[in-house]
Amino acid sequence: MEPLSAVCVVVGWVLLVASWLLLLQMAFSEEYSWGLCALFLPPVAYGYGLFHWRTAKEPMLMALLGWLLVLLG
Repeated sequence: MEPLSAVCVVVGWVLLVASWLLLLQMAFSEEYSWGLCALFLPPVAYGYGLFHWRTAKEPMLMALLGWLLVLLG
């Protein structure tokens, strides 16, 4: 793996983890059951972000950028 590719993948994973943590915090503040589901099933956190797009737009865009960096890296 080339150095630039490795940096893209690492930055992408960091963005994905950060976006998941932000969505997890938002889900717990919205409702306890959303938070538990998002904690134990991480894709549910992104489902929460899609259902609550107005409040969770920034973490969702962060996750999209993270996936792009991971896939292109």
